[in-house]
Amino acid sequence: MKTKTIDFSKFSSIRIGPVADVALIENDVVPEGHVIVGSANNLLVSPTPPPLMILSKEYDFIRIEGNRLVIGAATPGGRVVSFCKKNDIAHFEYLSKLPGTIGGMLKMNAGLKEYEIFNHLIAIRTPSGWIPKDAIDYGYRKTSIREVVFEAAFELEKGFSPERLEMFAQMRSNQPHDPSAGSCFKNPPGDYAGRLIEAVGLKGKRQGGMAFSEVHANFLVNYGNGSFEDAMALIREAQERVAKEFAIALQCEVVVLDDPLLTKK
Repeated sequence: MKTKTIDFSKFSSIRIGPVADVALIENDVVPEGHVIVGSANNLLVSPTPPPLMILSKEYDFIRIEGNRLVIGAATPGGRVVSFCKKNDIAHFEYLSKLPGTIGGMLKMNAGLKEYEIFNHLIAIRTPSGWIPKDAIDYGYRKTSIREVVFEAAFELEKGFSPERLEMFAQMRSNQPHDPSAGSCFKNPPGDYAGRLIEAVGLKGKRQGGMAFSEVHANFLVNYGNGSFEDAMALIREAQERVAKEFAIALQCEVVVLDDPLLTKK
Protein backbone atom coordinates (compact mmCIF):
# COMPACT_ATOMS: atom_id res chain seq x y z
CA MET A 1 0.00 0.00 0.00
CA LYS A 2 1.42 3.35 -1.06
CA THR A 3 1.31 6.29 1.31
CA LYS A 4 1.66 10.05 1.02
CA THR A 5 3.13 12.21 3.78
CA ILE A 6 0.87 15.20 4.42
CA ASP A 7 1.48 18.17 6.72
CA PHE A 8 -2.06 19.08 7.69
CA SER A 9 -0.93 22.41 9.15
CA LYS A 10 -0.29 23.38 5.52
CA PHE A 11 -2.66 21.07 3.61
CA SER A 12 -5.91 21.61 5.52
CA SER A 13 -7.88 24.80 4.89
CA ILE A 14 -7.89 25.65 8.62
CA ARG A 15 -4.09 25.16 8.82
CA ILE A 16 -4.20 22.79 11.78
CA GLY A 17 -2.96 19.23 12.13
CA PRO A 18 0.06 16.95 12.35
CA VAL A 19 2.39 15.53 9.73
CA ALA A 20 0.93 12.10 8.93
CA ASP A 21 1.44 9.25 6.48
CA VAL A 22 -1.83 8.90 4.56
CA ALA A 23 -2.74 5.77 2.58
CA LEU A 24 -3.33 6.27 -1.15
CA ILE A 25 -6.46 4.78 -2.72
CA GLU A 26 -5.51 3.36 -6.12
CA ASN A 27 -7.25 0.99 -8.55
CA ASP A 28 -10.41 1.05 -6.38
CA VAL A 29 -8.58 -0.63 -3.48
CA VAL A 30 -9.75 0.97 -0.21
CA PRO A 31 -7.65 0.16 2.90
CA GLU A 32 -9.77 -1.03 5.81
CA GLY A 33 -10.04 0.97 9.02
CA HIS A 34 -9.06 4.29 7.42
CA VAL A 35 -10.90 7.64 7.23
CA ILE A 36 -10.88 9.56 3.95
CA VAL A 37 -9.66 13.16 4.05
CA GLY A 38 -10.32 14.49 0.54
CA SER A 39 -8.83 17.97 0.20
CA ALA A 40 -9.28 18.66 3.95
CA ASN A 41 -11.47 21.72 3.44
CA ASN A 42 -13.96 21.01 6.21
CA LEU A 43 -11.68 18.97 8.47
CA LEU A 44 -10.20 19.63 11.89
CA VAL A 45 -7.43 17.06 12.32
CA SER A 46 -6.20 16.36 15.85
CA PRO A 47 -2.58 15.61 16.83
CA THR A 48 -3.75 11.98 17.22
CA PRO A 49 -5.92 11.23 14.18
CA PRO A 50 -7.23 7.79 13.19
CA PRO A 51 -5.58 6.09 10.17
CA LEU A 52 -6.21 8.29 7.15
CA MET A 53 -6.50 7.76 3.39
CA ILE A 54 -6.81 9.90 0.28
CA LEU A 55 -7.79 9.30 -3.34
CA SER A 56 -4.91 9.21 -5.83
CA LYS A 57 -4.77 11.43 -8.92
CA GLU A 58 -6.42 8.71 -11.02
CA TYR A 59 -9.74 9.95 -9.60
CA ASP A 60 -9.19 13.51 -10.81
CA PHE A 61 -10.97 13.62 -14.19
CA ILE A 62 -13.99 14.98 -16.07
CA ARG A 63 -15.59 13.19 -19.03
CA ILE A 64 -18.63 13.78 -21.22
CA GLU A 65 -20.36 10.45 -21.83
CA GLY A 66 -23.44 10.93 -23.99
CA ASN A 67 -25.94 12.96 -21.98
CA ARG A 68 -23.98 12.54 -18.74
CA LEU A 69 -21.08 14.36 -17.14
CA VAL A 70 -18.85 11.91 -15.25
CA ILE A 71 -16.54 13.43 -12.66
CA GLY A 72 -13.87 11.76 -10.53
CA ALA A 73 -14.25 12.22 -6.78
CA ALA A 74 -10.78 13.76 -6.43
CA THR A 75 -11.61 16.53 -8.93
CA PRO A 76 -11.56 20.07 -7.44
CA GLY A 77 -14.75 22.08 -7.81
CA GLY A 78 -12.90 24.92 -9.52
CA ARG A 79 -11.75 22.60 -12.27
CA VAL A 80 -15.34 21.47 -12.84
CA VAL A 81 -16.47 25.09 -13.24
CA SER A 82 -13.70 25.79 -15.77
CA PHE A 83 -14.63 22.68 -17.76
CA CYS A 84 -18.32 23.61 -17.73
CA LYS A 85 -17.60 27.16 -18.84
CA LYS A 86 -15.43 25.92 -21.73
CA ASN A 87 -18.05 23.37 -22.80
CA ASP A 88 -21.17 25.50 -22.09
CA ILE A 89 -22.56 23.14 -19.42
CA ALA A 90 -25.18 24.37 -16.92
CA HIS A 91 -25.82 23.84 -13.19
CA PHE A 92 -22.26 23.76 -11.83
CA GLU A 93 -21.57 27.51 -11.53
CA TYR A 94 -22.00 27.47 -7.72
CA LEU A 95 -18.96 25.19 -7.34
CA SER A 96 -16.77 28.23 -8.02
CA LYS A 97 -17.37 29.31 -4.43
CA LEU A 98 -17.25 25.90 -2.76
CA PRO A 99 -13.78 24.69 -1.79
CA GLY A 100 -12.94 21.02 -1.95
CA THR A 101 -13.33 18.04 -4.24
CA ILE A 102 -16.41 16.34 -5.68
CA GLY A 103 -16.21 13.35 -3.32
CA GLY A 104 -16.37 15.49 -0.20
CA MET A 105 -19.12 17.66 -1.67
CA LEU A 106 -21.21 14.57 -2.41
CA LYS A 107 -20.68 13.12 1.07
CA MET A 108 -22.15 16.23 2.69
CA ASN A 109 -24.49 17.32 -0.14
CA ALA A 110 -22.63 20.62 -0.37
CA GLY A 111 -24.22 23.66 -1.90
CA LEU A 112 -25.31 27.29 -1.67
CA LYS A 113 -28.90 27.99 -0.64
CA GLU A 114 -31.15 25.85 -2.84
CA TYR A 115 -28.30 24.92 -5.19
CA GLU A 116 -27.00 21.54 -4.00
CA ILE A 117 -24.76 18.96 -5.65
CA PHE A 118 -27.51 16.31 -5.43
CA ASN A 119 -29.88 18.43 -7.55
CA HIS A 120 -28.53 17.07 -10.84
CA LEU A 121 -26.84 13.89 -9.65
CA ILE A 122 -27.64 10.63 -11.45
CA ALA A 123 -25.50 8.11 -9.56
CA ILE A 124 -22.26 7.58 -7.66
CA ARG A 125 -19.71 4.75 -7.93
CA THR A 126 -18.35 3.23 -4.72
CA PRO A 127 -16.72 -0.12 -3.84
CA SER A 128 -20.29 -1.53 -4.03
CA GLY A 129 -20.62 -0.40 -7.66
CA TRP A 130 -22.91 2.22 -9.18
CA ILE A 131 -25.59 3.49 -6.78
CA PRO A 132 -28.48 5.56 -8.19
CA LYS A 133 -29.41 8.82 -6.53
CA ASP A 134 -32.82 7.52 -5.44
CA ALA A 135 -31.10 4.80 -3.38
CA ILE A 136 -29.32 7.44 -1.27
CA ASP A 137 -30.93 9.32 1.62
CA TYR A 138 -29.96 12.99 1.54
CA GLY A 139 -30.97 16.34 2.92
CA TYR A 140 -29.50 19.65 4.06
CA ARG A 141 -25.73 19.09 4.32
CA LYS A 142 -26.10 15.38 4.93
CA THR A 143 -26.31 12.06 3.07
CA SER A 144 -26.36 8.37 3.88
CA ILE A 145 -23.11 7.83 1.94
CA ARG A 146 -20.75 5.78 4.11
CA GLU A 147 -18.43 4.34 1.47
CA VAL A 148 -15.63 5.99 -0.46
CA VAL A 149 -16.94 7.63 -3.63
CA PHE A 150 -14.78 6.99 -6.72
CA GLU A 151 -16.76 8.98 -9.29
CA ALA A 152 -20.20 10.37 -10.02
CA ALA A 153 -22.46 10.86 -13.02
CA PHE A 154 -24.51 14.04 -13.45
CA GLU A 155 -27.18 15.26 -15.86
CA LEU A 156 -25.60 17.15 -18.74
CA GLU A 157 -27.48 20.23 -19.85
CA LYS A 158 -26.22 23.07 -22.01
CA GLY A 159 -26.25 26.69 -20.87
CA PHE A 160 -23.39 27.89 -18.65
CA SER A 161 -24.53 31.10 -16.93
CA PRO A 162 -22.02 33.93 -16.25
CA GLU A 163 -24.84 35.76 -14.44
CA ARG A 164 -25.28 32.86 -12.03
CA LEU A 165 -21.52 32.71 -11.56
CA GLU A 166 -21.53 36.37 -10.49
CA MET A 167 -24.54 35.79 -8.22
CA PHE A 168 -22.67 33.07 -6.31
CA ALA A 169 -19.61 35.31 -6.02
CA GLN A 170 -21.78 37.98 -4.37
CA MET A 171 -23.35 35.41 -2.02
CA ARG A 172 -19.91 34.53 -0.68
CA SER A 173 -18.56 38.08 -0.49
CA ASN A 174 -19.29 38.32 3.25
CA GLN A 175 -17.03 35.42 4.20
CA PRO A 176 -13.65 35.81 5.90
CA HIS A 177 -10.43 35.20 3.99
CA ASP A 178 -8.51 33.88 6.99
CA PRO A 179 -7.80 30.12 7.13
CA SER A 180 -10.93 28.24 8.22
CA ALA A 181 -12.79 24.98 7.64
CA GLY A 182 -15.80 26.78 6.20
CA SER A 183 -19.04 27.04 8.15
CA CYS A 184 -18.41 25.71 11.65
CA PHE A 185 -22.00 24.68 12.42
CA LYS A 186 -25.02 23.65 10.37
CA ASN A 187 -27.86 26.15 10.34
CA PRO A 188 -30.64 24.91 12.66
CA PRO A 189 -34.13 24.71 11.08
CA GLY A 190 -35.52 28.21 10.66
CA ASP A 191 -32.44 29.96 12.05
CA TYR A 192 -28.79 30.72 11.38
CA ALA A 193 -25.82 29.44 13.34
CA GLY A 194 -23.99 32.75 12.83
CA ARG A 195 -26.88 34.69 14.37
CA LEU A 196 -26.97 32.39 17.39
CA ILE A 197 -23.21 32.60 17.97
CA GLU A 198 -23.36 36.37 17.74
CA ALA A 199 -26.40 36.49 20.05
CA VAL A 200 -24.50 34.71 22.84
CA GLY A 201 -21.60 37.15 22.51
CA LEU A 202 -19.06 34.92 20.79
CA LYS A 203 -18.55 36.80 17.53
CA GLY A 204 -14.87 37.74 17.57
CA LYS A 205 -14.23 35.57 20.64
CA ARG A 206 -10.61 34.46 20.57
CA GLN A 207 -8.71 31.63 22.21
CA GLY A 208 -5.06 31.31 21.35
CA GLY A 209 -4.74 31.69 17.60
CA MET A 210 -8.37 30.69 16.93
CA ALA A 211 -11.49 32.86 16.90
CA PHE A 212 -15.06 33.12 15.68
CA SER A 213 -14.57 35.60 12.86
CA GLU A 214 -15.53 39.26 13.20
CA VAL A 215 -16.61 39.06 9.55
CA HIS A 216 -18.98 36.08 9.93
CA ALA A 217 -19.55 34.53 13.35
CA ASN A 218 -20.09 30.98 12.01
CA PHE A 219 -16.54 30.83 10.68
CA LEU A 220 -13.90 29.51 13.07
CA VAL A 221 -10.71 31.11 11.77
CA ASN A 222 -7.03 30.61 12.39
CA TYR A 223 -5.19 33.90 12.91
CA GLY A 224 -1.86 32.08 13.12
CA ASN A 225 -0.55 29.11 15.11
CA GLY A 226 -4.05 28.13 16.17
CA SER A 227 -4.21 24.70 17.77
CA PHE A 228 -6.66 21.81 17.73
CA GLU A 229 -7.27 22.37 21.45
CA ASP A 230 -8.07 26.06 20.90
CA ALA A 231 -10.52 25.20 18.13
CA MET A 232 -12.29 22.50 20.15
CA ALA A 233 -12.59 24.78 23.18
CA LEU A 234 -14.38 27.42 21.10
CA ILE A 235 -16.64 24.84 19.43
CA ARG A 236 -17.69 23.44 22.82
CA GLU A 237 -18.23 26.91 24.28
CA ALA A 238 -20.50 27.90 21.39
CA GLN A 239 -22.51 24.69 21.71
CA GLU A 240 -22.88 25.10 25.47
CA ARG A 241 -23.89 28.78 25.37
CA VAL A 242 -26.38 28.36 22.52
CA ALA A 243 -27.91 25.29 24.19
CA LYS A 244 -28.26 27.17 27.48
CA GLU A 245 -29.75 30.36 26.02
CA PHE A 246 -31.82 29.02 23.12
CA ALA A 247 -32.21 25.28 23.84
CA ILE A 248 -30.73 24.60 20.40
CA ALA A 249 -28.08 21.92 19.83
CA LEU A 250 -25.61 23.27 17.29
CA GLN A 251 -24.32 20.48 15.04
CA CYS A 252 -20.80 20.71 13.67
CA GLU A 253 -20.44 21.06 9.92
CA VAL A 254 -16.69 20.79 10.45
CA VAL A 255 -15.60 17.14 10.62
CA VAL A 256 -13.37 16.47 13.63
CA LEU A 257 -10.85 13.67 13.12
CA ASP A 258 -9.59 12.47 16.48
CA ASP A 259 -8.78 9.00 17.76
CA PRO A 260 -9.93 8.88 21.39
CA LEU A 261 -7.94 5.70 22.01
CA LEU A 262 -4.73 7.44 20.97
CA THR A 263 -5.68 10.59 22.88
CA LYS A 264 -5.89 8.64 26.15
CA LYS A 265 -2.41 7.17 25.78
